[in-house]
Amino acid sequence: MASGSDVMERPAVPVETPPVAPARRWLVPLLLLVGWVLGVAWRMWLSRHIGLPIAHTDEDSYLNTARALAGGPGGFSSENDLLRRVGYPMLISPAFLGDRDFTDSYRLVQLINAMVNSALLPLAYLLGRRLLQLRRSYALLGAVVAATLPATAFYAGVAMIDTVMAPLVIAWLLAVHRWIERPGPLAAATVGLLVGAFHLLHSRGLVIVAVHAGLVLLLLVRRRITPAGVLAALLPVLALVLANEAVIRLLGNKVYLLGSTPGGSMVEAVASGPGVVRVGAAVATQLWYLVVITFGMAGVAWAAAVRELWRPRSGDATRWTMGVALVVSVGVASGASVILAGITGKPLDAIYGRYVQMLAPFWLLVGLGVLLTAGRRVLLRRAAVATALLVAGGALIAVRLAYVASRGHSLRYGGFGAPDLMALTGGWQEMRPVVGSLVGVAACLLLVAAAQVPRLRLPLLGALVVVNLVTMQVIDQRLVRPMAASSAPTPRVADLGVRPGEQVWSSTGVHYILRLNLSHQVTWTDVRWFREQPPAAAQVVFTRWAPGEPDDWDGAKYGFVRLGGNADQHWAAWRRA
Repeated sequence: MASGSDVMERPAVPVETPPVAPARRWLVPLLLLVGWVLGVAWRMWLSRHIGLPIAHTDEDSYLNTARALAGGPGGFSSENDLLRRVGYPMLISPAFLGDRDFTDSYRLVQLINAMVNSALLPLAYLLGRRLLQLRRSYALLGAVVAATLPATAFYAGVAMIDTVMAPLVIAWLLAVHRWIERPGPLAAATVGLLVGAFHLLHSRGLVIVAVHAGLVLLLLVRRRITPAGVLAALLPVLALVLANEAVIRLLGNKVYLLGSTPGGSMVEAVASGPGVVRVGAAVATQLWYLVVITFGMAGVAWAAAVRELWRPRSGDATRWTMGVALVVSVGVASGASVILAGITGKPLDAIYGRYVQMLAPFWLLVGLGVLLTAGRRVLLRRAAVATALLVAGGALIAVRLAYVASRGHSLRYGGFGAPDLMALTGGWQEMRPVVGSLVGVAACLLLVAAAQVPRLRLPLLGALVVVNLVTMQVIDQRLVRPMAASSAPTPRVADLGVRPGEQVWSSTGVHYILRLNLSHQVTWTDVRWFREQPPAAAQVVFTRWAPGEPDDWDGAKYGFVRLGGNADQHWAAWRRA
């Protein structure tokens, strides 16, 4: 390959596939199957310490809705009317069929998560082969790098929608590439179905629906699709939008919403100069974060994608796919920042990377494609762009944090917003943007240097897999295990003699994390809340137990007998005498 070539700067040609023996024809599918099974096992092993939710209140919302869909009692949801989605609860609802303990159902949810999340491996391989035109060995090992990326693998252990999003992004962009390459009703309907799935799963799907509508309109104007193709692309989206509403109506009031609908506060968040600056800084922080956690490869990929848009060399399918991916990346980062600013009504978090994490595997793969195929000059130019993004982003974030600190405030990590960034920078208590930039720049330059030696390229990809595995282990040790230990109430509700069929309520005096995890163990009824005096229907209550403190709850005056609890965790269970 000429020294000035690039993975997206050469004419699109079919991947050369030399004849192979029948016995070897099944080697790659077999390796992908084995890799998927190992990926499921690895994710289940990582989640072995999580027996109750640790990501409140998102997990609680999804789990309560899933239980209601399976025919059990409902519960609360922290969602609101505008952004409510039922796709993920539908996916995990089989875990709540039958009569089983909550812990067993939760393990089944983790298994479903692991199976879906591990599908990133074969999807990433297909992306490497079809979009990036990589040789089999590069595509296979690159797919392992993407499938073990902490930004994706982390969420398989908790009941959160993010476990599904990264594989869905890869599948969708593969479908877009196929549709542009070979327009037809089946390809259009496949893209529409995947876009509808985004809407069914999470509110960030609104960005993807909008981008999809724009893509369909543009293709129609450019006469690349027919009116029939437009219908094929849009009808599946409409069908899944209606399905979401139908399931919500079916649930009725079994699941009641506690979230506030964004409205005027969201507009106010960006209606002033300072508001625009704050949201802009949040968007830039999320994009910088993507470059750091992909070892600089997202910056390399963005440079190559912009170059492809400006001077296409790889064909329309690649060009349009890259354009869609760029617009979605900026759109999701911007939309998330605006919505979060409107909902929280407080200063933005220093980093809330959860919404853009689903894009990390795609941009990592594109960056690796450039790394493995581009000539030296092209690669150095792309790496220079990535380095500039890292340096400028780190400096911007450092100034932002210092400015807020000078005004007597501090910006914290968003909940589960960047566990991989915490591990890579050692910033468990505070964000360390300079360290993050140094890590990203060092990793990017090391990768570029090593890629110049062809025999080092496969070991290089293997080293990235090891880094991902070690990072996940650090996250498990430093973040997951402590949270799982601190959020699990002991003893178990069943060990206190609380019996199925009893009406159970909980006092708001119990810390909300313990209150929610106590409630999950009551699988036969929806545990409602009260403040001081329990309602007449309550047979068992969970309350605050703080001996010697003024807010210690005395159930005797209400006719209750204490069953037990944990004074150190400040909770007790009482039964009406």
